[in-house]
Amino acid sequence: MKKNTLTSIFLILAGVAIGGLVFSNLEFTFPGKQHEVTVTNHASVATAESKVKEKPIHTLRDFNEAFVDIAESATPSVVTIFTEKTVNRRFVSPFDLFGSPFDGFFDRPRGNQTPESRKEVLRGLGSGVIISKDGYILTNNHVIENADTIYIRTYDNKRHEAKIIGSDPKTDIAVIKTDAKNLNPIAIGDSDALRVGEWVIAIGSPLGENLARTVTQGIVSAKGRANVGLADYEDFIQTDAAINPGNSGGPLVNIDGELVGINTAIASRTGGFQGIGFAVPSNMARQIMQSLVRSGKVTRGWLGVTIQDVDENIAKGLKLDKAEGVLVGTVLENSPAKAGGLKTGDVILEINGKKLRDTVELRNTIARTSPGTTVQLTVWRDGALKKVAVKLNEIPDQPVAAEQQQEMDELLGFNAAPLSPELAAQYRLQTDAVQVVVTEVTQGSNAYRAGLRNGDSIKAVNRKNISSYKQFLSIVGKMKRGDLLFLLVERGGSKVYFAFNL
Repeated sequence: MKKNTLTSIFLILAGVAIGGLVFSNLEFTFPGKQHEVTVTNHASVATAESKVKEKPIHTLRDFNEAFVDIAESATPSVVTIFTEKTVNRRFVSPFDLFGSPFDGFFDRPRGNQTPESRKEVLRGLGSGVIISKDGYILTNNHVIENADTIYIRTYDNKRHEAKIIGSDPKTDIAVIKTDAKNLNPIAIGDSDALRVGEWVIAIGSPLGENLARTVTQGIVSAKGRANVGLADYEDFIQTDAAINPGNSGGPLVNIDGELVGINTAIASRTGGFQGIGFAVPSNMARQIMQSLVRSGKVTRGWLGVTIQDVDENIAKGLKLDKAEGVLVGTVLENSPAKAGGLKTGDVILEINGKKLRDTVELRNTIARTSPGTTVQLTVWRDGALKKVAVKLNEIPDQPVAAEQQQEMDELLGFNAAPLSPELAAQYRLQTDAVQVVVTEVTQGSNAYRAGLRNGDSIKAVNRKNISSYKQFLSIVGKMKRGDLLFLLVERGGSKVYFAFNL
């Protein structure tokens, strides 16, 4: 009896080791409208739970079949997403550069200053996952951003048109919809229940349509990854399942065949797979999806403070037993924090009874809490614990609609955004003032030629001082092509003027 038990244990361990090697080698791939969507935790068509959950593993064959069952249950829910965008490419005729020998005969203006344009179609490819029978699909914002045309190809190799329901660049999540019938939605799992070391499977279309629905496996390498520089609100699942360009928007699936993440990006020095991939947790993606479907936008809670992590020296200075919680810096005027009684120097240790690890956790928790909700904070103040109740407001200066934002960016020749902790860290800016930051300047634009650069802090527009991103939008939103834009920006502690025509 004892001998049989030891033999079974050995087979299981061998199965795990050999199975991991087999799978990692075989699956390696080369470089609107108001509407209620119902998403159940276990969609009826997602049979992973009945096939896989609690299934005993006795042999190598059992282990192999378990992974086959997971792939078979999840793969029909994965789609390949194709996008098209038409752009005008400017070009200058050689005659415009050097002058035509026939200029004098035909009275043609020598050195014509108006370059001709040619329409060009840019095509993109990504992945998505079906999350409802009526055609809602989760993907990444960067997969469908600025697309004029979107269509998908489903598991049965049929092509269907799709439209954008809404997108959230701050989390890089988007929702599209198709009118196709007989779809296979995936079961949505609880990403908070994931543990480091769990097996996961990534499915998508890396590098092209010919590799559609590629299945790769790995483990959860870490949770709660932030400050990666991919989005404003980051709480990524890190995995070593092979993810490559084209996998973006596809599902990360647990061993029950449930969606636990939306594959988003890789960390790579070569552009190919290096064992570090990131996925947006399914709980965050589901919340964003529900908000986008209901109202076409995402509303986030707002506390109204600047915050920083507590290190050992700060903990000693504040007489804390250990470095924990989040230190409050500036408490903004007319903010929920001010009304609730938070003060500079408070250390927020808990929110609604849950201990806080760092600023990222507090920021994400507040952001996913609905405006109007009262949160209970436990703070450390003057050597004692205190309870503070704060009723959250909606975060101000929400971005304009995607279409309007795109038109405005093209008109200006640069992108701008309200200052966030991530942008402040990236460009080494002070976070104790309301600022509008230049985040991207289009190469060859008038703004670029005038000298505007990423990280410039806009202080005034057309001689009007700027105190908020909303004010910035209200001024530039009234401008049209050909108008003169006059900017005062701060760069490296010095103020500089820039003027250029739109």
